[in-house]
Amino acid sequence: MPLSASKRVLLIKEIASRLSAEEWPLVDLTLDQFSLPTSDMWSGGNKYAYVVEMLKGAHDPQLIELGQHVGFQFEEAGPQRIDPPFWRKGMLRLFISHLAVERDFAAELQQALLQYGISAFVAHNDIEPTSEWQAQIETALATSDALVALLHKDFHASNWADQEIGFAMGRGIPVFAVRFAYAPYGFIARFQAFNGNNKAAMDLAKELFDAYRTSKQTQRKMSEILIGLFEESSSFAKAKEHIGYLEELTDWEPSFSTRIRSAAKINSQILESWGVPQRVELLAKRWDSRDRDLPLF
Repeated sequence: MPLSASKRVLLIKEIASRLSAEEWPLVDLTLDQFSLPTSDMWSGGNKYAYVVEMLKGAHDPQLIELGQHVGFQFEEAGPQRIDPPFWRKGMLRLFISHLAVERDFAAELQQALLQYGISAFVAHNDIEPTSEWQAQIETALATSDALVALLHKDFHASNWADQEIGFAMGRGIPVFAVRFAYAPYGFIARFQAFNGNNKAAMDLAKELFDAYRTSKQTQRKMSEILIGLFEESSSFAKAKEHIGYLEELTDWEPSFSTRIRSAAKINSQILESWGVPQRVELLAKRWDSRDRDLPLF
């Protein structure tokens, strides 16, 4: 049975919203793999508008399959979000692959990452005892933005750990490794690795945060997250810390300028933080100038 006009619109909106968070090359690659049109001469606005335009003529099966690919599930009642309860809204979704005996450190890392806008999944903490644990792990892997493997002693002996890494690599999401007793091996040896020996979870969380905010695959999403963290700054110190991160961004949406200016007016921790309102205005003006000078793609 063909999709109704209403269901097509809902699907197109959701696909565009999720796919437009990716970099331009991945957007076109995804559209091409689903036999959908792309354009090298686009001048109609941002990525969201671009994806909407490319999807207008898509056949119903293409929309449904693409929707599932970007984390959407289509049922008779219509498209439904796959938003597992273990992910924090508006944060980067990070799957932590770890050994059961190291669950305490994984839990510490999970907690430490929250202040950086990163919601981490730790299987032994996030799965309800009554849930089908394998299905929950698969859901977490299918909806995560990145994976980090904690390479403690005997990590390679765990069949589940290697399968989790393989699943993430198959999806093409960033895979990082943290060396403890083990050095990265096999396919993950070519990915970025961190030294976790004698390192506190808080320090490792900061290193991972720095990596995700600069990685080409995650910097777009982290830019949005950092804007949100700035808007919600809960102290003068946090306001200064967050504006510093924003000043280092290389990916900027026109709406960001409006949002940080608004935050500087309504959030007293930003407004009254010495020098921050001035830095906000300088940053917004810098990007406003670039937006006027750069051609649309």
